[in-house]
Amino acid sequence: MIRPGARPGDTVHALPALWSWQEYVDRARAPDSIRNGAGRRNAAKWAGATWDGALELAEGGWTTVLPEVDAEVAELRERVGDEVLTTAMTPAWDVTGSEVDVGVYLSGVPECMVDAVPQRISARGRVVTFLIPAGFDHTTPHSAVLHRGVALAALCSSIIAAGHSVEIWSGFCAYVSKQDRFAAVTRVISAAEPLDIGRLMFATAHPAMLRRLWMAVWDSAPPEEARRMKGARYGYAPYDCLAEDLPEGITEPYVLPYLAPEDPQWVSVDSALAWCREVFTNLKLLRA
Repeated sequence: MIRPGARPGDTVHALPALWSWQEYVDRARAPDSIRNGAGRRNAAKWAGATWDGALELAEGGWTTVLPEVDAEVAELRERVGDEVLTTAMTPAWDVTGSEVDVGVYLSGVPECMVDAVPQRISARGRVVTFLIPAGFDHTTPHSAVLHRGVALAALCSSIIAAGHSVEIWSGFCAYVSKQDRFAAVTRVISAAEPLDIGRLMFATAHPAMLRRLWMAVWDSAPPEEARRMKGARYGYAPYDCLAEDLPEGITEPYVLPYLAPEDPQWVSVDSALAWCREVFTNLKLLRA
């Protein structure tokens, strides 16, 4: 189903980007700038974790689902193979060609003409950036959040095994009025560090990421922004994130759609993996 997304001309109220997971956790811990913020003060079972429990998961990772993820990763690695191949144009020197290599010509080498020829090469070393919306409607089943997270963790692990680097960002973007959109992003995993699946699982698959920590981040925002977000019950759909929500200098990110109750791809782990596998294959990160 095609859902309306963020609209051109909306007023965007953006918090400064949080560049590391520790910065994000510290920001969630910061004192609220408003009264009655929701991140710390709801019932113990709300969002599947207490406030202290959510902080423990953020710092230690959500490891109870790792056996399921490990099984999916093992299956994917068998299908993916050792590397991703792509076609690139590479130079070839010969006695004939489309351009002259002046330096080679002046040295007296007969093979001084250059042509560009297609060649299958490894695509190892590519840095892939994903932006994952944390927002979802309250009617979205928590199982859908879990299934998406398991699939993303498995796929990210498999493309790292294929030689790529992955950078993961989480965004909490929502509307507080018809034209006022609030946006905040944090980097969950940087391309320069090993993939922490436990952290990724918490950030993408546990409801407390949004219902506890992201709400706490907004509760500690400048008072006017915090009051507006809290007054709008932390915003409403569409919860789409946009590439423009990321800091300058991050190019060509892949932005996932936000979770919605009617989405069929998150009904099971199998359907979530199938959807994510198709997306990653289309991005030439995996071989079919």
